[in-house]
Parts: sequence; structure tokens; C-alpha cells
Amino acid sequence: MPVRGISTGGLIAIAIAGLFLTVLTSGLITTSQTVPTAGTVTAINVGVYADLGCTQNCTSISWGTLSPGNQVTKTVYIKNTGTVPATLSMSTANWVPSNANTHLSLAWNRANYILAVGASVPATLTLTVSTNAAGINSFSFNIVITGTN
Repeated sequence: MPVRGISTGGLIAIAIAGLFLTVLTSGLITTSQTVPTAGTVTAINVGVYADLGCTQNCTSISWGTLSPGNQVTKTVYIKNTGTVPATLSMSTANWVPSNANTHLSLAWNRANYILAVGASVPATLTLTVSTNAAGINSFSFNIVITGTN
């Protein structure tokens, strides 16, 4: 029984259909949105530094480019520059856009930590982007780290 060959036109049509399906499937599997970011750090009754030696003031944090579902951590160093022990707390303010904090959350590992006079401690800040953060193309917010006596 003879085997029939496929014409050149038929091969081209199959190749184009395969390429189209590959591109379509790839687009359906890998959807993402990047989010350029920035943040400002304000300290009250303590110093916030970018280095272990507490010599470089940390006045802003760049979170990099994020996608929905991402989580990124940054380390800062908190130093008690006062004359009495300080209990550490962290808050955020001035979110732009104003609803960005419904899709982004910031946590840290030093809540209620008591920092002795002159002592310093590394603090890990973790920014989490929800998986449904669509519509946010860029954002900014202030981080406020406070030492309460």
C-alpha cells in the first residue's frame, strides 16, 4: 500500500498552526505585571541605617520590580540613639495610589522589640504583593519606624 506524502503547502500550514498555538499557550500560562517601586523611611527616636556599622542613614528603600504574588525582603539596622530603652514599632503612611495597601503589605520582625540605649539590631522588612494586584503600575509609601520610651 503506497504512503501519501504531505505537500509543502500542507507542511507550512501545520508549522504556522503549531507556532500560533505555542505563542497562544505561552501567553495564557505566563501572565504577569511588573510594578516599579520606591519607599521612604522615617525614624522617630531611633536611627535607621543601611549598614551593619550604622554609619549610612537609610532614607529610602527601592523594592525593585515586582510581580503579583512576589515577596521581597530588605534588611535595615535600627539603633537606639536616645538615653532610655526604646520599644520598636513600624507603620506605613502616604500610599500612592491610595488603594495600593489593599494589594501590598509590609511586615517586619522587630515589632515590640526593646532596644537598649546605644544598641543596634538588624530588622527584616518583608513586602508582599497579592496575586490579584492588577491595575497597579507603580506605587510608593512611607515607612515609619518608631522607638517609644
